[in-house]
Amino acid sequence: MFILRFIRSFYLTGRFFLLCFALSLLALLGFFFPVLLPIAKIVLFAIPAVLVFDCILAWSLPKGIMARRIMMDKLSNGDYNEVKIVIESRYPMPMHCKVVDELPVQFQARDLAFNFMIMPRAARELTYKVRPVKRGEYRFGAVNVYISTVLRLVERRFRFAQEQNVPVYPSFIQMRRFELLAISNRLTEAGIKKIRRRGQNNEFDQIKDYVPGDDPRTVNWKASARRSRLMVNTYQDEKSQQVVSLIDMGRVMKMPFEEMTLLDYSINASLVISNIAMQKYDKAGVVTFSHKIHQMLAPERRGLQLYKIMELLYGAKTGFLESDYERLYMSVKQRLTQRSLLLLFTNFESLSSMQRQLKYLRRLAKDHLLVVIFFENTELRAFLDERPVSVQEIYYKTVAEKFTWEKKLIVKELEQYGIHAVYTAPQNLTVNTINKYLELKARGLI
Repeated sequence: MFILRFIRSFYLTGRFFLLCFALSLLALLGFFFPVLLPIAKIVLFAIPAVLVFDCILAWSLPKGIMARRIMMDKLSNGDYNEVKIVIESRYPMPMHCKVVDELPVQFQARDLAFNFMIMPRAARELTYKVRPVKRGEYRFGAVNVYISTVLRLVERRFRFAQEQNVPVYPSFIQMRRFELLAISNRLTEAGIKKIRRRGQNNEFDQIKDYVPGDDPRTVNWKASARRSRLMVNTYQDEKSQQVVSLIDMGRVMKMPFEEMTLLDYSINASLVISNIAMQKYDKAGVVTFSHKIHQMLAPERRGLQLYKIMELLYGAKTGFLESDYERLYMSVKQRLTQRSLLLLFTNFESLSSMQRQLKYLRRLAKDHLLVVIFFENTELRAFLDERPVSVQEIYYKTVAEKFTWEKKLIVKELEQYGIHAVYTAPQNLTVNTINKYLELKARGLI
């Protein structure tokens, strides 16, 4: 049993084969220079002895190295997630270590290795980051540690079976970042505009003593006369408004951008906007649809609502069929009886594709406040910024400009019928969506 374990963990290093090559060269030169032949024989008998001595040092302790992987129970899609590996040495001498972590097949990475020296009876912490670009389950394999002495002739492998399945959820790291900025009133640091509220569309809260800095227009003169000192009315934001994310999972959302699909960008943004809405005391809900209504989560602001939204979005996948907006309108008409803010995440590549769905969008906008959010083709924009060098490229640029101009016409067409539109690059989707939500809330439209 020990012999089998020894064979499985025994590896010869490149230094050993280099030494054997040097011995062969020395023996070859011994035919031309006889004085080198005795030296070659001495080295020939010394190599096995040194090899055995090196093995004794490396295999002297049954558990000379301990290693474990430390990571979160779930990973955040589209973000860099930190993974730690802790190495502990029980050898009484410095050892050279090579650590190889078996990453999930989705990362397509087979060159992740760490080489370092670890001191006697010391510990070392390694940190690296992974960026998943697809939701689903990722399987991490074992942690392999190869150790060798200062001679570096053989390596001993320690394999720590830490196989674990880790789910990749929508970007909760991005969600937490915006949540902390919202709580500390620092959203402007992330590009969120500071919008001044117009009018007095707030609910009355209470009457309090005037302090310097209060708006003079809120002075309550009757209460001030009774108390013989200035009193002002205070207001709070209107609460319990419904914010529903309508996520198109049809074929138009399969378009990739920086290794992620438009659907993944929409899912990450809808998770963030749902959390922000609940922070603003509004109710958040989600509807996923394509050729049918996949799932529909009613707007709520209960403690488990964010967890339900995350679980719903975790399993959302795009299909290859065209989305049915008529079915979407019928479902929203039946299930959402209260006027709500509808954030429709979709994509229109041409004016005609939008006009086919315009009648259903107008019906949605009649009962609710509808915001259509679609994407700019950034690669097309980069192509337009390049200078053409041939007649063929001029033709391509003309066609590309036509598509870009049609995207802008879509915005004008929607606004003509009272439908709000957000035309954004995928990387700016979350920020622009939050800006639109705060703008509509500041204008008292929801």
